[in-house]
Amino acid sequence: MTPLANILPADLGLLSPYVFAKLFGFFITIVAIYGTYIAIYNIFFHPAKHIPGPLFARMTPIPYIYHVRTGSIVSWLAASHKKYGDAVRLAPNEVSFSSGDTAWPDIYGFRTGKHKDTGVYSKDRSWLPKPINGVINILNADEVNHTRMRRTLAHAFSDKSLREQESLLQEYVDLLVQRLSQCAAEGKSADIMRWYNYFTFDVISDLAFGEPLYGLRDSKQHIWIDLILGSIKASSFLALREKYPLIAWYENFKHMFKNDQGLHRMRAEFYAKCTDKVEKRVNTENAKPDFFSSILRHNGIEGKGLSRGEMVANSVILLTAGSETTATTLSTTTYLVLRHREVYDKVVDEIRSAFSSYEDITLDAVNNLPYTIACFTEALRIHPPVPTGFPRVAPSNGGIVSGIYIPGGTTVYVSQHSVSHSEHNFKDSDKFVPERWLGDTKYKDDKRDAVQPFSFGPRGCLGRNLAYAEMRLAFAKLLFTFDLELVDKDLEWLEGQKVFGLWDKPELMIRVTHVEH
Repeated sequence: MTPLANILPADLGLLSPYVFAKLFGFFITIVAIYGTYIAIYNIFFHPAKHIPGPLFARMTPIPYIYHVRTGSIVSWLAASHKKYGDAVRLAPNEVSFSSGDTAWPDIYGFRTGKHKDTGVYSKDRSWLPKPINGVINILNADEVNHTRMRRTLAHAFSDKSLREQESLLQEYVDLLVQRLSQCAAEGKSADIMRWYNYFTFDVISDLAFGEPLYGLRDSKQHIWIDLILGSIKASSFLALREKYPLIAWYENFKHMFKNDQGLHRMRAEFYAKCTDKVEKRVNTENAKPDFFSSILRHNGIEGKGLSRGEMVANSVILLTAGSETTATTLSTTTYLVLRHREVYDKVVDEIRSAFSSYEDITLDAVNNLPYTIACFTEALRIHPPVPTGFPRVAPSNGGIVSGIYIPGGTTVYVSQHSVSHSEHNFKDSDKFVPERWLGDTKYKDDKRDAVQPFSFGPRGCLGRNLAYAEMRLAFAKLLFTFDLELVDKDLEWLEGQKVFGLWDKPELMIRVTHVEH
């Protein structure tokens, strides 16, 4: 064998620029060969090769990663479904569905009836960042632990608990009305999106821990709101690190030269504050009902208890899911109703005809406002607060989703925004038409079951009824008390919103005028 010293010039060492360049070139060649092999395999030999999608996305997850990182994932999803159909392969091992009427039960439904013995589509935990305290929560738990946690938490969201919490909801709705009354009296326009945030964060904090964030009282953004919003954004980036280690390596290398860990620090601080809140609440007697009074009352019954760490982990989920999503739907509904004058007139007429006084507006009463409820349902269709999917992993022996074979281990999900804006599912899919939910024959062929903003099946959102009650009560009292209008009547508020887990919303300025009754 020829010694290396005889091949290289005598004045070159093993660490010379010449040798380094040769080694680097060799490394690049190996990477290129391996990348080519992976690309060819993913296109021609991968078990999911029969499912269409953008060519580059079928080759590599890079397009998906790019759109998640830039917040453009929803528009890319919509364009991909429009071009390739109801099932689209958006990464080598990921398939998105817009056929909501069949995909929801096939992926997320109970394994009964025709789905019996078809295998469970388990939560894809690789898309969920690990909890900071290392303890699972109801979102990333396996089926057994999810059932245990859900049984304990469900008591806090029962009809009985909701009725017990009505006075608290009324209190915060009334405070929201007072704050907007001040804007009206001073002739100031109001950023209703921000006021809805104050409202929903105060409500969920008081329901969880027995104490609000005082956003409405102080009329300013509380540090907790910033932390929760920052945590949501950080989680979407951390999910990419969990799913694709190359992203983690890249970011670790980048952080050697630039410290941009702000979002991750906010997530850690949010966890720390939740830990303190849980410790304080668990060790404090609270006379008024809240989530923890229900959780502690039922904790440990029939082996369904939550550990202290699980209480913290789930409090993070409760605060996040119970605040920003509700604020988004209230903001979206307000915008869409104000943007369509004929809809606004119908809603106002319904609410002001139904109640003779402000005090008549109760949780039971707002459930008897069909047109108002239809406006919320249509807003949830047009702009679902969780616009992308809830990833699941196909069972090991594969399965059938919307009539399409899915190989075992493939990540699948229903992309909610794409479902809502597909003409296969809804006539005039991009139009805001509350009447489609009220029996208008023009929309008789709409696939209404395709809209599932609170998810579907055994992992459906526990807080669904609370969210509906909160939104309907606030909206009815606002439109009973005020005339509302957009400051910019031509505002395209929904256009251009980016998604980092949830929608990143701009301000929504409205004028508020008192109504004489």
